[in-house]
Amino acid sequence: MDQNVIAIIWDFDKTLIDGYMQKPIFEAYHVDENAFWQEVNSLPMEYRKQGIRVNRDTIYLNHFITCVQQGIFPGLNNARLREFGSRLNFYPGVPEIFRELEEAVSKNEKYKPFNIAVEHYIVSTGLAEVIRGSIVNDYVRGIWGCEFIEKPIKSALEIRKYEKDAEPCESVISQIAYAIDNTSKTRAIFEINKGSNLFEEIDVNSRIAPENRRVPFENMIYIADGPSDVPAFSVIKSNGGKTFAVYPKGDQEAFKQVNQLIADGRIDMLGEADYSKDTTTYLWLKNQVLCIADRIYEKKREQISKSASKAPRHL
Repeated sequence: MDQNVIAIIWDFDKTLIDGYMQKPIFEAYHVDENAFWQEVNSLPMEYRKQGIRVNRDTIYLNHFITCVQQGIFPGLNNARLREFGSRLNFYPGVPEIFRELEEAVSKNEKYKPFNIAVEHYIVSTGLAEVIRGSIVNDYVRGIWGCEFIEKPIKSALEIRKYEKDAEPCESVISQIAYAIDNTSKTRAIFEINKGSNLFEEIDVNSRIAPENRRVPFENMIYIADGPSDVPAFSVIKSNGGKTFAVYPKGDQEAFKQVNQLIADGRIDMLGEADYSKDTTTYLWLKNQVLCIADRIYEKKREQISKSASKAPRHL
């Protein structure tokens, strides 16, 4: 593998936008956002009373389906989710930061001989279709997020005891297709690392030597907002990558959280969630991209130098 790719991996909620991406859904259906999340937070305890254990990170997906079935979110489907993505309000400097970090390398003549490039990825416990409908979709190479099925594939098994006419299948979300939680975010990172996100023949669990992996961990930068991203921070930082945490401007509690991540050795740097030119966050990210690009460049030069034989000379 050339290993000439710099992967910038972004969380989404509270990292690129202020708050949660589901907000436009609640606004459109006139549903109290806080009331919805309070119900979601109560579900693990309620299901535990029934002897059922649920995943706290992804139980909200089931509750969305329940609300669709109850008529609270009538007609909610994947097309509507994409449309809601166009209503998101991003932090300052987004999506410009995506293009500028990419061009910092692609437009630098120094790096062109080795085809060094920047790729952006989003790994979120939120809804992939909402992200795909947002302004950042055109700037990213891949998106990991939770997804819904509208029309489940029916079983071909024969009904032996009871005969029942099939109910009409409306085009609304009805099953969970893919769920990603704070721990399984690390799986997405390994997929980027090994290249299994681009090559179907490579399984994420395949054993691949470090030198044959498409994007080494040391070529990665992970940006997120806080403690829930500790598993992803840990995987990347412990393997030589860079980690950065953001907090909303003026939010003392959020600052304390990310500052603790530095004290715990989870992240390399923190900054306000403002990606405008010349902010600390912008400058740090651009500097890290160029440092990684320089390291790749020097490594490639050294490889060529070592492999080149001496030219013959006249005696």
